[in-house]
Amino acid sequence: MRTLAILPIKSFGEAKQRLAHEMSTGGRRALAEAMFSDVLVALRRAGAVDGVLVVTADSGAQQIAGGYGAMVLDDEEQGHNPAARRGIRAALDSGADRVLLVPGDCPMMDPAQLDELIGRDVDERSVLIVPDRHGTGTNALLMTPPGSVAPAFGPGSCQRHAASAQTEGTTPEIVDVPSLALDVDTPEDLDALREGLESTHGGAAHTRGMMRQLMRSQI
Repeated sequence: MRTLAILPIKSFGEAKQRLAHEMSTGGRRALAEAMFSDVLVALRRAGAVDGVLVVTADSGAQQIAGGYGAMVLDDEEQGHNPAARRGIRAALDSGADRVLLVPGDCPMMDPAQLDELIGRDVDERSVLIVPDRHGTGTNALLMTPPGSVAPAFGPGSCQRHAASAQTEGTTPEIVDVPSLALDVDTPEDLDALREGLESTHGGAAHTRGMMRQLMRSQI
């Protein structure tokens, strides 16, 4: 069964606005690029992921994605959910059997945990929802076949995706994946990322290096 990972990516220059009081525009951009790179590395190392599609209008993100062997679909910058839908349509056109929608700001993503998620025993039609650390948002959505539910990311999306799956006649399953629980949007998320990096070894190399550099620049 061919699995295609889809990453809708906002332009780096507009990324992480809620961190404006924590770091400069350049710092936010650099952090977004580092996290995106680490997500691409994790996806590339996951044996169960057969291909990666990045949907973005950002030329820098397109170059980084191409450097990691990902396919690139130019975006119209109409928002995360429209970009996700464009990616799903492209996945269907390419003959993918299922899609894994993931964000570009979960730098601690573990390839082994991705393989375990994708390798779960599921029905021919299934929706696996990976919640964020608060249990309300969605940090990954594994759909078999692609388009089993309409992407509805944002606050409260975990429940929305579950309800949408049930409406479409599919029983959703909420699956906790520890390395996907943390996405970085707020100062509190940034603190949690620092703590997570300090308490672990290996992985997230780009983000680790960028966080060290940003901390040195603040001294």
